Amino acid sequence: MEPGSSPTVRRILLGSQLRRMREAKGITREDAGYLIRASESKISRMELGRVGFKERDVIDLLGMYGVDAAAERDALVALAREANAPGWWHKYTDVLPDWFQTYVGLEEAASLIRVYEVQFIPGLLQTADYARAVIALGQLGAPEEEIERRVSIRMTRQELLAKQDGPRLWAVVDEAALRRPIGGLAVIRAQIEQLIESTQDARITLQVLPFRSGGHAAEGGAFTILRFPETDLPDVVYLEQLTSAIYLDKREDAETYTEVMERLSVESEPPDRSADILRDVLLSLS
Repeated sequence: MEPGSSPTVRRILLGSQLRRMREAKGITREDAGYLIRASESKISRMELGRVGFKERDVIDLLGMYGVDAAAERDALVALAREANAPGWWHKYTDVLPDWFQTYVGLEEAASLIRVYEVQFIPGLLQTADYARAVIALGQLGAPEEEIERRVSIRMTRQELLAKQDGPRLWAVVDEAALRRPIGGLAVIRAQIEQLIESTQDARITLQVLPFRSGGHAAEGGAFTILRFPETDLPDVVYLEQLTSAIYLDKREDAETYTEVMERLSVESEPPDRSADILRDVLLSLS
């Protein structure tokens, strides 16, 4: 899948274009909603890319916004059609909550993923056994088949990093996550060994935030910043909770989190020290 081709991102791109067209004409969300027999909040969700688009609604809105050029209208209608196409994760909707489907779609389209983790190894760098142990902790009592499907999702997501046009990953991992023996010693040792291998990948930057750093800028906990190749798309900050997630796309929010990430990167050990640090951790896990 090409960067930007995620249905999630196509919805966001189309929504932002419809919003700009509506505002340029001075039309309220309420009036736009009345035209397509929808509420003002429905128009808001459409413009944010939070819901799918009916082609008929897009055609009606384009007419209201004065888009008369056939080529432009056809391109936007085609974008709406593509935005409704299911992503590869659609077959996992029985175990993948709606709020995380949005993240997977954004992750597919990102050009740069920056992540800070304090408790776990980042999902894109987890081994299958480590992922299985983490998922089992969060899904107590879940049948084995469900856990395996969740592991499969995580492993499929990791294929992004092997694609020629996939995103770059820059991860800052707290030392605590490296030393927490999730799944047992054999599992965490294999996980650390894989992290050591990942430091050889030019598209992966891994930094360790050591205990001796003391307090640091990310007092709010783990977060992810997603950056996209399209200039129309703002950076998105992803904050995961137990049963939901928050997506921040306002410029001031993204800038605040980016500043925190930059400070974390400075406070962490440099990337060229990561492999040695991981080897030391590995030796201590016995």
